[in-house]
Amino acid sequence: MDSEGKKRKVKVNANALTEKHFSSLEPSLSEETLNVLEKGGFHYCTPVQAATIPLLSSFKDVAVDAATGSGKTLAFVIPLVEILRRLPHPLKHHQVAGIIISPTRELASQIYHVIEPFVSTLPNIKSKLLVGGTDVAADLKKIKEDGANLLIGTPGRLDDIMERTNILEFQCLEVLILDEADRLLDMGFHKQLSSIIVHLPKQRRTGLFSATQTEAVEELSKAGLRNPVRVEVRTEANRQKESDPATNMTCSRTPAGLLIEYLECEADEKVSQLAHFLSNHMSKKIIIYFMTCACVDYWGVVLPHLPSLRGCPLIALHGRMKQSLREKALASFTNLSSGILICTDVAARGLDIPDVDWIVQYDPPQDPNVFVHRVGRTARMGRSGNALVFLLPKESAYVEFLRIRRIPIQEKKCSEAASNIIPQIRSAAMEDRDVMEKGLRAFVSLIRAYKEHHCSYIFRWKELEVGKLAMGYGLLRLPSMTELKWRAFSTDGFVPVEDLDLRAIKYKDKAREKQRQKNMANKQLVENNHEEVKHHKAVSIIDLKGKKCSRQRRAVQTIEDDEEMAREYTLLKKLKRGVISEREFAMETGIEDCLEEDDCEDGYNLGDKKPSMVATPTGQVFDSPSKITSQIEDVRGNCDQKSKHLASQKWKRKKNASSSASATATNATARNGKQQKGLKNGHQFKHRSAPMKRWHRRKIDVTFTS
Repeated sequence: MDSEGKKRKVKVNANALTEKHFSSLEPSLSEETLNVLEKGGFHYCTPVQAATIPLLSSFKDVAVDAATGSGKTLAFVIPLVEILRRLPHPLKHHQVAGIIISPTRELASQIYHVIEPFVSTLPNIKSKLLVGGTDVAADLKKIKEDGANLLIGTPGRLDDIMERTNILEFQCLEVLILDEADRLLDMGFHKQLSSIIVHLPKQRRTGLFSATQTEAVEELSKAGLRNPVRVEVRTEANRQKESDPATNMTCSRTPAGLLIEYLECEADEKVSQLAHFLSNHMSKKIIIYFMTCACVDYWGVVLPHLPSLRGCPLIALHGRMKQSLREKALASFTNLSSGILICTDVAARGLDIPDVDWIVQYDPPQDPNVFVHRVGRTARMGRSGNALVFLLPKESAYVEFLRIRRIPIQEKKCSEAASNIIPQIRSAAMEDRDVMEKGLRAFVSLIRAYKEHHCSYIFRWKELEVGKLAMGYGLLRLPSMTELKWRAFSTDGFVPVEDLDLRAIKYKDKAREKQRQKNMANKQLVENNHEEVKHHKAVSIIDLKGKKCSRQRRAVQTIEDDEEMAREYTLLKKLKRGVISEREFAMETGIEDCLEEDDCEDGYNLGDKKPSMVATPTGQVFDSPSKITSQIEDVRGNCDQKSKHLASQKWKRKKNASSSASATATNATARNGKQQKGLKNGHQFKHRSAPMKRWHRRKIDVTFTS
């Protein structure tokens, strides 16, 4: 902060170029840097370059807020190279003096190729590109062998390299550049940025560059910048019509040469309007933005099927592609003089693709801040360009929203000459299963992305006309998805294809179709086996219905044993008091039954005269059957022991019940009195004593001998 405690600001009106030559900047640039600029065709500074290069070269922290396409890359590349050139001592191989961080691989690669001609003029300075999608071990090996003094990369890979190796030294770091700072924070790189900054010295120069200054960027500038100067660059909009609010803006966030239009139509008419627009601009270089990767995959396959677009170069690019394919796609489109690039927001920021004539936004971006970055791919460096955004009738409030954000926009009428191409799209889906499946995935991904829109008060998910949207995507049937299952969405406008078996649609790729048939056969075999097993299981379940499980049987048996023990204990007390005789006790406890069974087995009846000798299976011999009393005494002894055990268990139950009741009363308030109610109703306690061991009554077997 300065002496007044406020951030210093430098406001600049951004025309295409200024009259200031690079050679007239102070502090003056080196001859080597001026030669590289001369070879690249750069003679005069843009406003952001004229304001930023002197500040950053004078070792001041800067926070630059400039419209996209205003030349921000050279605004930090030139002072960084000049600072490295003026170092008092040569750097060692592993001493890092500069770091440039960008949010995407494509932007990092572009910055690397911009800065390479300047770095080549620096003796003993090596630059290294560090981005994801490549082998990190190969990057580490390259750094170890060749060294690196200037790092350009994405936050994830830079943080990974710093954590994996201690070879690099950051004590001599001079400059840290955060390009597209708002995007770095929006993409969730807070943790990686914090980890990187921890490794860096505080005595450094830091530059934040972005087309949109958000609250998060302000917080980052407070934490990472010292005594910063904020550079604000705004364009003066050309007043074409004083009465037109779309163009009557003295300060715009978009380039002056950019004309932005919107086209309002129904969801099932969008693709027809798009095809008509593209067929009328076949000689132009066009970028079309979609909301999801699945949408890019789908339209990248469908659009070439349209007769009106055959022969037009069409390239797809999104974040889920392999890094090598992404680089190849971007290089191919860059080298084209005319063609179409369909992509997601992975190509919305910082990419400098030359001679782009039109930016078409088939889907408005989820994040409204991305809008200016999308349209900024055209009308760069003072050139003219055009942009078109498609809107549904219920999204018309987005127009006023953009105007409030200082983005001038005009209406474009729908073309009545556009022919309906939905039958052609459906025909392509019925001919190739790949087209049909990609259409379903694209539709589902769009619904889910629409649901997460940042401007949900404008893009209202609940009011989305799903039927018309499905027709616009050429679907044959509406898919089954969670988002549509529990809400009453309007399916008006959707006409399903009748008498169509979706399973009969084949892949054009014979190898994929062969594999699909094989998978279907295996699936049918598994289903048949499953039906067999399911049938057998149903029979077994019917047979076992009503039977108790082992736990239930044990519980019932324990209760029965307890009841029988209590009954026999009562009989024993009656026997001791003389209330019943020993014979009655034997009959009640089942001992008499045993005697009757044994008598019958030996041919005797209870009414017959008993033999004079009685022998037990253990070999004991009694003079008469009346000596069975000794066996009863054994039963008495066992009952005494069991009675003591029963009393002990009963006491433990009371103790556990008391402790459980106390614990329940303590938590009664928190549980709204439910446990107290359970205690009053005699509910079982959660903590029970261990179940009492089963006690099997001793069965006395005797035989009579003569």
